[in-house]
Amino acid sequence: MCGHSPVQAMGIKTALPAAELGFYSLVLSGALAYAGRGLLEASQDGAHRKAFRESVRPGWEYIGRKMDVADFEWVMWFTSFRNIIIFALSGHVLFAKLCTMVAPQLRSWMYAVYGVLAVVGTMGPWYLLLLLGHCVGLYVASLLGQPWLCLGFGLASLASFKMDPLISWQSGFVTGTFDLQDVLFHGGSGFTVLRCTSFALECCAHPDRRYSLADLLKYNFYLPFFFFGPIMTFDRFHAQVSQVEPVRPEGELWHIRAQAGLSVVTVMAVDIFFHFFYILTIPSDLKFASRLPDSALAGLAYSNLVYDWVKAAVLFGVVNTVARLDHLDPPQPPKCITALYVFGETHFDRGINDWLCKYVYNHIGGDHSAVIPELAASVATFAITTLWLGPCNIVYLWSLLNCFGLNFELWVQKLAEREPLAQIEARLSEQMTRRVRALFGAINFWAIIMYNLVSLNSLEFTELVAQRLLLTGFPQTTLAILFVTYCGVQLVKERERTLALEKEQRQDKEKPE
Repeated sequence: MCGHSPVQAMGIKTALPAAELGFYSLVLSGALAYAGRGLLEASQDGAHRKAFRESVRPGWEYIGRKMDVADFEWVMWFTSFRNIIIFALSGHVLFAKLCTMVAPQLRSWMYAVYGVLAVVGTMGPWYLLLLLGHCVGLYVASLLGQPWLCLGFGLASLASFKMDPLISWQSGFVTGTFDLQDVLFHGGSGFTVLRCTSFALECCAHPDRRYSLADLLKYNFYLPFFFFGPIMTFDRFHAQVSQVEPVRPEGELWHIRAQAGLSVVTVMAVDIFFHFFYILTIPSDLKFASRLPDSALAGLAYSNLVYDWVKAAVLFGVVNTVARLDHLDPPQPPKCITALYVFGETHFDRGINDWLCKYVYNHIGGDHSAVIPELAASVATFAITTLWLGPCNIVYLWSLLNCFGLNFELWVQKLAEREPLAQIEARLSEQMTRRVRALFGAINFWAIIMYNLVSLNSLEFTELVAQRLLLTGFPQTTLAILFVTYCGVQLVKERERTLALEKEQRQDKEKPE
């Protein structure tokens, strides 16, 4: 779940023949093109279906095609709320730059004041008072110096925003009504609780540093992170924002411009993609989806997870661009779903993942090599994740499946270290070991897709995909998709091997002679 997974590290140090890797690339490219063609044809055939009318609407006129608008948040971000978001973040950047030039020692206060004004202007003064109440409550808890009390109080505060009747009562503090009200309410309040809990736990861990309520408010009301994250733990944020004269590393401005440009290009690419591929609308019509070829159905399931990653990457990319202009080092976007073949690296929000790892998962699980502590750590972590997402049947199922997957990896690893499996593996060449492990990685990859498709799409669509790929499509479809996935895993492993070698070479150059 966090850190470097020992399962992932296996089998990436050995190189495979270039011809073999080229063959894998050819197979993977052909399979993706074939599945993409099936999805394109399905989108064309279903464009005028009655069931698609609500979510497939006229798009760019010069393309002459309809557009998939099933994702409410994405459409709101880049249509009606686009100018508001640009205005708010541009104002933050402008005032931050002026303050850094005139009074750099006050820049953290400027961030907080601007954030408070933005929250009041968006959600109203009563919502601000509500959040201040939660901030003060957790600040008082931090003064007692008991980590268990701070964590418990923080979880209780989070529960009050996730379960009735308290959530209905607190939502009444928002002034006015608008399309993204629920999204901003849940985002702002949920992240506020996590930030305040991080502050309280850091106060308990470092009683000699004596953090103040002002430090908490400056941390919580930093606007770029306020509504949508990512979340930085308090110790990291405080250390970075407290630098009076921060020094920007050489070449960082170029990377910031590149990130901003990449975010713009990605948004345009997604818009174009949705004019040709209705990947969010098709799963809502199970009768139509059931008529798709097996390859197109598998591609549809895969593309739904890829889109969710792209959505998170764009959001964090925009926010992180602003944060880097403020001389902060924010959490990176989540790892692409295409490169995931172990549950230990699976997450869709790196900031929340880091928060959970630091305060729960690593604290209970230690080095994650023992079965019982790992089980306890993962259960506690997914219990808090369930609370964060909002308790309901689908979230319960998602948490159970992913918790099982995370632990099952460790159980398999422990089993592989015992005889006779360890002896059998020892007889294999390093290249053959990599191939065998990539096969298990391919199976794991689809387990990750199926387990997360439950929450990202629907249980009914997940059941349809599982039935087609594992039952009615067995053995031809099942083996074909596993082989294509195996090719992809081998290419990912090769990329990881290359990056590991480059990192070792840089470290060798940096060592003093």
